[in-house]
Amino acid sequence: MVTQQNVTQQDGAGAAAAQAAQRGDAAQSAQRSESALRPPVDIFETAEGITLIADMPGVSREHLNLQVEGNTLILEGTLQFDMVENMEALYADVRSTLYRCSFVLSPELETSRIEAILKDGVLAVRIPKKAEARPRRIEVRA
Repeated sequence: MVTQQNVTQQDGAGAAAAQAAQRGDAAQSAQRSESALRPPVDIFETAEGITLIADMPGVSREHLNLQVEGNTLILEGTLQFDMVENMEALYADVRSTLYRCSFVLSPELETSRIEAILKDGVLAVRIPKKAEARPRRIEVRA
């Protein structure tokens, strides 16, 4: 079970807008002004670390951006629709082509060793705990 100390999900739009304003990058700011979808994310904690499983259908590896800024993990991905030539969509139930969410990471997590795998639209992010934060057995002598 993940406690609020370990990983806390932030409001994606508010955090992203604040980060874009801090960077002052006009191109990123314009991209971030688009309303973003927050992907559904499951979070699991083990003795070794935390795993985040995010559903991001339609996002390819080339259009996925994972980054750590300070103690914040940011997940962003852009949907890609391949339309056949001379074909036009009459109706599309898509509010946005951008997925975005962010998480505040606990200091007990080792952000330099984060691993991510994207397969069939499912992103798995593994964040190991620092060795000193992992549970260990203490031998008791008689």
